[in-house]
Amino acid sequence: MGGELLAQGVELMLFGMGVVLSFLGLLVIAISLMSRLLRRHSPKSAAVAHGANVESTRSAIIAAAIHRYRSKS
Repeated sequence: MGGELLAQGVELMLFGMGVVLSFLGLLVIAISLMSRLLRRHSPKSAAVAHGANVESTRSAIIAAAIHRYRSKS
């Protein structure tokens, strides 16, 4: 009786782990496909320009914060 119950528990555990592994595999495939699709259909120049603009803005903010901190001391 105990061995049969243990065997059913192991079988259920393996089935559950298989389902989870299959779901995660499908999720990875779906995310990869969506990433490729978005990369293919997104405008290239806007992304590069936006990235450069963010970097220059971030640099200006950091420089202003450093200047303000040093002027207080």
